[in-house]
Amino acid sequence: MTKSVSAVGFDFEQKQTDLIEKKLNRVGYAEDLIVDLILRVKRDKAYYFDCTVNFRWGSQAHVTSDDFDFAAGLNKMMDVLDNKIKKEKDKIQEKK
Repeated sequence: MTKSVSAVGFDFEQKQTDLIEKKLNRVGYAEDLIVDLILRVKRDKAYYFDCTVNFRWGSQAHVTSDDFDFAAGLNKMMDVLDNKIKKEKDKIQEKK
């Protein structure tokens, strides 16, 4: 799985980078199913998280969230992303 994390309009602080790495480890169980994970974080008045996951079998999951607090917005996005990955994984296992 290739991870691409970028900040738009600002630079990550070290603790934000560490938090992102820690949270992305939550989907480590699906590492062999995911080709790449692209996360963009934009800061305007709030933080906007935009994540796209491309799976081996060609499908794609797109998740967004926003919050004034960096950690809260990241948690919201990761909860939704985790659920989407589990659903996609279950769909593929049903077809086998």
